[in-house]
Amino acid sequence: MTVLPADGIRVTDYHTAGEPFRIVTEGRPPAPGDTVAERYATAVGAGGSGTAPRPGPLDALRRFLVQEPRGHAGMYGGFLVPPDDDGAHLGVLFWHKDGFSTACGHGSIALAAWAVDSGTVPAGPGDRDVPVRIDVPSGRITATVHRTAGRTTGVTFRNVPARVTARRVPVATSLGIVEVDLAHAGACYASVRARDLGLAVEKAALPELTRAGREIRAALAGHPATWNPDGPLLSGVYGTILHEDLPDTPEGPRQRNVTVFADGQIDRSPCGSGTSTRIALLADEGRLDGGLTLTHESVTGTVFTGRALPGGDPAHGIVTEVTGTAHRTGEARFTLDPDDALGAGFLL
Repeated sequence: MTVLPADGIRVTDYHTAGEPFRIVTEGRPPAPGDTVAERYATAVGAGGSGTAPRPGPLDALRRFLVQEPRGHAGMYGGFLVPPDDDGAHLGVLFWHKDGFSTACGHGSIALAAWAVDSGTVPAGPGDRDVPVRIDVPSGRITATVHRTAGRTTGVTFRNVPARVTARRVPVATSLGIVEVDLAHAGACYASVRARDLGLAVEKAALPELTRAGREIRAALAGHPATWNPDGPLLSGVYGTILHEDLPDTPEGPRQRNVTVFADGQIDRSPCGSGTSTRIALLADEGRLDGGLTLTHESVTGTVFTGRALPGGDPAHGIVTEVTGTAHRTGEARFTLDPDDALGAGFLL
């Protein structure tokens, strides 16, 4: 049962490289907990991780905002919550059609842009870079909002450490057995070469790519390399990255990917936290030596760039930076008509 404030729910929508991000600015119900991680645990306890949701106000609002006719199966968003302490500007609980997530790079980019664009974090005049520190369920990230002539032109976020946990794990799919690499960067991602499945990363192949991504995620449930030492809420495969190599740029390697996350949701962007894991894997292969940059394309043709900062060990954690753009697409006040037979809506 969705219960809304009398004034409804107010949101600001952004897209980051084509992937939506709905920021709930007013009307969120209480999110109990002293830290963002504790609030995430509360949200997951109320709403599940996409497998068996249980009623709760946070999850009811998530479903209300993500389901049609107010949202769609590809919608993504976040609830603003207090940060863990005065060292960060804000906190966030990320959500999608199947539940809540521990990390979201494209959402972090959008949220940092919104924080500066809205004046929540003052930018000051002129051309400058504005730091925005955000507490997310997997830790604290630092974003840098790039400003030119009073406008936001891009965002670079420094993620929680990324680490490689397994290489060449054999996984059986309906398209054959493939070797999968596993890495964590706020969430765990499985990486596989699309050509090993006989596929290309293109829009026409999305049904097959989605099916393969879901099969790989399911097959790796419980694999030891998907475990996070910080506990079960940060463990398990969140997404599958199906990638292919493109000709290198003068700055470094170039790849295209489609990321299938949660229960078959397609990332329209190159996937921010997924890009961090790709950087960790490429650094482990020696392909980012000498400060080279990854140019990471999505299936829609949008681009993130990323690099590994000096120092660190891919097996134990390196610091990555990912850069992209985010743009505001609109604002809304959502309400629920008590006579609406559809109620909170539906998903197709």
